Amino acid sequence: MYKQYNMDQVVLPLDLEMKLDEKDIAYTVHHLVEQIPNEAFSSFVRETGCPAYHPRMMMKIILCAYTQSVFSGRKIEGLLTDSVRMMWLSQGYVPCYRTINRFRVHPEVKHLLRQGFVQFRCQLVQKKLIDAEAIFIDGTKIEANANKFTFVWRKSVEKFSASLMEKSSQIYDELLKKDIILAIERESQEELKIEELSVIAKKLEEKVEDLTQKIEASDDMKVRKELRSMRKEPKKLHKMFSDFMRRKQKYENDMKIFKERNSYSKTDLDATFMRMKDDYMKNGQLKPGYNVQIATQGQFTLAYDLFPNPTDTRTFIPFLNHIEKHFFTLPEYIVADAGYGSEENYADVIENRKRTPLITYNTYRKENKKNFKKNEFHAANWTYKEEDDSFICPQEKRLPFQYVSHRTDRNGFKREMKVYECEDCSDCPLRAQCTKAKDGNNRKVYYNEKWEQQKNQIKQQLSEEKTGSIYAQRKIDVEPVFGYLKANLRFNRMSVRGKNRVENELGFAFMAVNLKKYTAMNT
Repeated sequence: MYKQYNMDQVVLPLDLEMKLDEKDIAYTVHHLVEQIPNEAFSSFVRETGCPAYHPRMMMKIILCAYTQSVFSGRKIEGLLTDSVRMMWLSQGYVPCYRTINRFRVHPEVKHLLRQGFVQFRCQLVQKKLIDAEAIFIDGTKIEANANKFTFVWRKSVEKFSASLMEKSSQIYDELLKKDIILAIERESQEELKIEELSVIAKKLEEKVEDLTQKIEASDDMKVRKELRSMRKEPKKLHKMFSDFMRRKQKYENDMKIFKERNSYSKTDLDATFMRMKDDYMKNGQLKPGYNVQIATQGQFTLAYDLFPNPTDTRTFIPFLNHIEKHFFTLPEYIVADAGYGSEENYADVIENRKRTPLITYNTYRKENKKNFKKNEFHAANWTYKEEDDSFICPQEKRLPFQYVSHRTDRNGFKREMKVYECEDCSDCPLRAQCTKAKDGNNRKVYYNEKWEQQKNQIKQQLSEEKTGSIYAQRKIDVEPVFGYLKANLRFNRMSVRGKNRVENELGFAFMAVNLKKYTAMNT
C-alpha cells in the first residue's frame, strides 16, 4: 500500500509558511529586515509610475538567496518559482532578474545594509552573544569581476607620457626651424598641453589644405610634383600630432583613474591588481581585486569596508573612521595582527581615539626569540647610558648622539629619528659583522624613541593575562569568517563591477554569513 499520490486530482494551495520548519533561515532573514526602521526605506517611495516592489521584500529575497550561495540575478529569479522559503518571503511575487540586479546595486541599498548590520549587532548584544569589550580586525583580497589581462600600470603610463612629451617638443622645435608653421603661445616650455597639440595639428592641417589647393589649381606637371613632395612632410606630421593629442588625452585620463593606485583594470576601473594567495601549485598571481576589511566579534561580522590598496597598514585608520561614522562606537580594545602595526596606527588609537590597541608589529615574534636577544650586533641589545645619551657597542666603543633626523613617508606621516654614530670603527675586528657601512664611515644607529615606547607598551599589554587572552582570540574570531565566506558560502569572486556596487554585494554576502551562523546557533 502507498500513500495517496494522484497528479490528476485538484489540490487546494496551502499556506507556504506551514511548509517551513519553525527554525528555518527564512524566519531569521524576515525578522532582521523587519527590524530596519521605516525611515530607511523612505528614499524608495515613488509618487508616479507603476507601483514598485517593496524594498523590504527585495532585501529579504536577495539575502535569502545569498545564504543559499546563489549570487546570480537569473538564478535568484529561478528560486522565486521553485523554493518554498523564497516564495513565502516574496509572498508569490516574482520580480525579474533585471529588477533584482537593479535593486542590489542601487545606491540607497548601502544605507539599508548598514542599518541591517546595526540592528543585527544590537540583537546580538541583547542576547549576550557578544559584548562591547573588543573588536577583531582583519582583511582579505577578493577577486573582482574583471578580466585579469586588462591591466594598466602607472609606471608604464608615466614612462610613455614622458617619452611623448619629449618627442612632441622635439618635433615642434624642428617645425619652427624649417618654417613649416609659425610659433604658438605656450603655457610651459617643458611640455605641450592637449590644447597646444590641437593647435599645432590644426595649423598643419591648414598647411596641407593650402598645398592641396595649389596642386589642384596648377596645370604644370613639374610644379604639381614639387608641391606634392612639399605636402608629404606636413601631412605626415599632422597625422603624428593628431596621434600625440589622442595619446596625451588617454594618459591624462589614466592618471585620473589611478588616483593613488599603481594599477587598474579596464573592465572594472575601481579594481586594483593585487597579488592573491598562492594556489595549490604555489603560483602567486596578480589579479584585479579589492582589499576587504571587516570587524568581528564572536565570529559575526559587525562592520565592513573595501579599499583599493593591497597593504593592510594604510587601511586601518580609514576603516576605524568608517566604523565610527556608519556602524557603532569603538570598544575599549582594538585587536589586529602584525600587518596593522605601525607608529601611525598606534598613535591614532592611543592618542586620538583613547583606546587600547592589541596589535603586534612585524618584528614582535622575532624580538622574543633567543637568537635575537643573544645577537650582540643588534643595537636593541646594547647598553644605553642615559647620562651622556650614548650607546656602548660590543667592543666597548661609544656611539654618542649626533643629530635628529626627520623622515616623511609617501603618505605624509612624519617620523623623528635620533641618530647615534660610533666614534671610530676603523680598527674594529668585528666591523664586517657589525656594519655594512663603506670604508671610512662609522656604524650609525637610528633610534625612534616614540616607536620604541609604543613597542614596549604593546609588549606590556600582551604579557598581561586579560589583554593577552583577548589577543589570543583573534585567530579563532576573525579568520573563520573569511573561511566561511569563501569555502562554505563559495563567495570567491565579485559578480558586479564598480566600488559602490561591490560594497553592496559584500554587505549581502557578510550578512548572509551572519544569518547562517545565527540560525545554526539557535537550531
